[in-house]
Amino acid sequence: MTSKVVAILMTFTDGGLHTLTEVARLANLPTSTVHRLIGELAAWGVLERTDDARYRVGAPLREICAHPSRIPNLQERARRALEDLSAATRTDVRLGVLMDGRVAYIEKLPGNRPVSSFSEAATLPAHATAMGKALLAFSPSNTLDLIAARGLKAYTPHTLVTMDGLRRALSMARLARVAISRWELTIGHASMAVPVFGGGGTLAAALEVKVRDLRQDVRLLHPVLMVAARSMSRELAAVQAMPSPLIGGQWSHPLASAPSA
Repeated sequence: MTSKVVAILMTFTDGGLHTLTEVARLANLPTSTVHRLIGELAAWGVLERTDDARYRVGAPLREICAHPSRIPNLQERARRALEDLSAATRTDVRLGVLMDGRVAYIEKLPGNRPVSSFSEAATLPAHATAMGKALLAFSPSNTLDLIAARGLKAYTPHTLVTMDGLRRALSMARLARVAISRWELTIGHASMAVPVFGGGGTLAAALEVKVRDLRQDVRLLHPVLMVAARSMSRELAAVQAMPSPLIGGQWSHPLASAPSA
């Protein structure tokens, strides 16, 4: 029975949607068997049934695969990147990943203080931060749907609180490959962020730096931030090519099957 359940779950390693018939064919199991087992998996929330009678990975599995601590070498590689970036820019730097529509992050402050660790208690709103917008700009459309469903909370008078405004900002971020947040989360604080990609152009994370003067610092810090992001992207692409203990034997990142997360 366990082998049949595993065979069914293995058909979803690509993060896609499948009908019951497709699952039976891919898992090489009788349709009647798949109908019974997939019903139980859906009842437990491990799989989700869409309105058009297709199935996808459910929230519990997405959470397991998306948690930053389960991404091979991400935190260690990010720690080195943040230390170098902080030394070069002499300002606060962060690396963020999407988790359930919010941004989980680690950060390095100037000086000798160590890089922090990912924590479920330390998350920020995606729509009000530069790294959040850099992540949303390159995320699947259903990720933005999750943000819209929860509403855009105003943290300051400068926070984007309409979906039209947010979509315009994300379009600009996609075009320029850089996202900006000016006083949107905290008055007086501005930041800039760029996406980090893994193999095949899949989104992995976003790197963010604190910006004191948008007019001058963006021009000076953007090249440094881009170099750091590209270097980390190459490293993560190399990790993706290596075997992983995760589902399907493939490297996973927070947005691989995002509702995201």
